[in-house]
Amino acid sequence: MLNLSAPDLTQHPPRSPRVRLGGYAHLPRLLDKARAEAAGKAGEYHYNCPLDKHFFDFTGVDADSLLSEVKKGKSDAEVLAWVNERAKRLPFQIAGWSAWLENHGPGGDEGHEWFGERIKAAGPDRSDIRSFSDLLDLDDYVSFGGKG
Repeated sequence: MLNLSAPDLTQHPPRSPRVRLGGYAHLPRLLDKARAEAAGKAGEYHYNCPLDKHFFDFTGVDADSLLSEVKKGKSDAEVLAWVNERAKRLPFQIAGWSAWLENHGPGGDEGHEWFGERIKAAGPDRSDIRSFSDLLDLDDYVSFGGKG
């Protein structure tokens, strides 16, 4: 049985970066990773990775502080309220940032090279992978037995 308050990311992936909470893309995935980190079940997933840092930079929320709140056993709604108290972002700002995050891709030659290698490893016949969100969804699927 899945325990979503302490997810085991060695058994299933976190939510997609496209899933939103309070309008924030990636926040549900971030919370899944934080809960798994707190439970010692993060597997290959990294809390406070570069994509997570985009959320922290946008909201002004500290990664360690969010992890502390998650460790208190707060629900998604409770964590969202805590984030909103600190972020002071308007709905249109959140919507714009979330759209950007969902479409954000690699920049520069080095980033494109790394990105291309990851696509070749997960789904060599895929020509539709354009953003980090696309790549994370594909990688999650393939990592748990799907065929890219």
